[in-house]
Amino acid sequence: MAKERPRPSADPDAFLPEEGNPDERDGRGADERRAASNARALDMVLELIGDTEEDDPRRHILYRLRRQLMEDYRVFEEASRSIADLEGAVKKLTEPANRVGVYFGTPTEGIAHVSVGGTGYVANVDPSIDHASLKVGTQVLLNEAYVVVGDLGYPTTGSIAQVTEVMDDGRLRIGQQPTGSSSLLLRSGTLKDANVSVGDDVRTDASAQVALEVFPKQEARDYYLDEVPELPWEKIGGQDEAIRAIKDAVEMPILHPELFKRFQFETPKGFLLYGPPGCGKTLIGKATAYNLVERLKQETDQGVEGQFLHIKGPEILNMWLGESERKVREIFNLAREKRKANILPFVFIDEAEAILGTRRAMRAHNISNTIVPMFCAEMDGIDSVQDVVIILATNRPDLIDPAILRPGRIDRKIKVARPDKDGCREIFGIYLTPDLPFDADLVRECDGSTDAAREELIDEGVNELFARRDDTRFLEVTLASGSEDVLHRGDLASGAIITSVVQRAKELAIRRSIAGDESGIARADLREAIEQEYAENDIFPASDNTEDWMKLIDHDPENVVRVSPVRPKNAGYRRRTLEGVI
Repeated sequence: MAKERPRPSADPDAFLPEEGNPDERDGRGADERRAASNARALDMVLELIGDTEEDDPRRHILYRLRRQLMEDYRVFEEASRSIADLEGAVKKLTEPANRVGVYFGTPTEGIAHVSVGGTGYVANVDPSIDHASLKVGTQVLLNEAYVVVGDLGYPTTGSIAQVTEVMDDGRLRIGQQPTGSSSLLLRSGTLKDANVSVGDDVRTDASAQVALEVFPKQEARDYYLDEVPELPWEKIGGQDEAIRAIKDAVEMPILHPELFKRFQFETPKGFLLYGPPGCGKTLIGKATAYNLVERLKQETDQGVEGQFLHIKGPEILNMWLGESERKVREIFNLAREKRKANILPFVFIDEAEAILGTRRAMRAHNISNTIVPMFCAEMDGIDSVQDVVIILATNRPDLIDPAILRPGRIDRKIKVARPDKDGCREIFGIYLTPDLPFDADLVRECDGSTDAAREELIDEGVNELFARRDDTRFLEVTLASGSEDVLHRGDLASGAIITSVVQRAKELAIRRSIAGDESGIARADLREAIEQEYAENDIFPASDNTEDWMKLIDHDPENVVRVSPVRPKNAGYRRRTLEGVI
């Protein structure tokens, strides 16, 4: 019986040589050896095929074995590549995360000063990174050993802070609101030579140590800054005395400085415009700015411009401690910057009693207790109107702190009174312009003259406004002496009321034109407009509260005991009639 040959093992490792470290059979080394064994097995099959005769029946089996080994080798290669990719992905997922820091500079070659999470480090730099590409403030990538291995560029987000001071070495001091704390910032590479001024907003990095981007100051953020509006004195009617007083106080010291210096005359610093609402205090403030700048341009060689800062008192008030005082400083700093730029600033503070009211001795914190001293300190830092023109406006001057109104700060108090009959005629003439369409019947009555018809309308409006009849009685004032004073509609007239009356008359004429009547403004329109204006009573207090009414009348508050609006019995009928007309 023939001796049986040993059968080859089905284990692929049977092709492996006996020598070698058995531990290397695990992992990547085992895969490599297995691939080498498959290659040697394929070579052995090829040798057997070469040693076998063509007609040997075993040759067909060897061909099949070769194809199978080649297919197994291909499958093994694909599996090896997939395993390698998977191992790479697993390695990335299990590696520690890189850190992101802020680059501050390069003390020496190959070394970088960086900050990670607010902590500073002196880190090595990967030689493959170009040092010239690293800029102050850019984000850099650091590996586990805190080596700079990448440049991420500038971040696009960050906190916004306001610059309060620009240091001599270029660093920026910022104020953090509302806490009141401040800190110093380095300039990023992009801001190295940028023009940054006090009041500008800057965007900081995540560590709040580098200024990355600058935003020009928003001068209208808490108040608005207007160019000086075109408003000549001729467009303000019924205030001749107030205009004359402010001309003498404002224009002459600036237009004739040598003369005032010769007489050693101390030019005023600020002005107070006080009087009932709607009588033109704001208009006078704007007109002062416009006319003074125009006079300076005409009579001097100074190429001066003007800007009008209109600040409303309540806009300065803020609930955060110190924030209101900061706004006061910001207003004056802005005004001084404008003056350095050859711009004459006019700071007009409307409703001044809201922020500069009388300080009261109380334990609880009161905003006026801190704003008034700050305002006084800023006023003391102004030499005269040649630097900054300060104008306050109020309808209750008795509520403003005496420290503000004392000589040396607010030197001139100018009353803007209600216009008299001639003043109202002048205001009607400003708003009833000659180019308006007037009633055709009225023009025919005036022999075809539109100018005469316009004068008739002005007379009609003034006469109706100042008519003293029972139905025009508006207010009863009881004085401390026991006497009573009855105020009619004309006693409470103002420029704002006349403006509204003219607008109402135009509206009535427009409605008639829409209905088919092409006639213009008529006498009846003005009479109806005046009735509507006072019947609606929107501009007057709705209650009998004396405190509210004292803002509208010219009586001394100390002499007034009671104020009672007159309500005629037919007032409701009149209002319903007017509503039907509207």
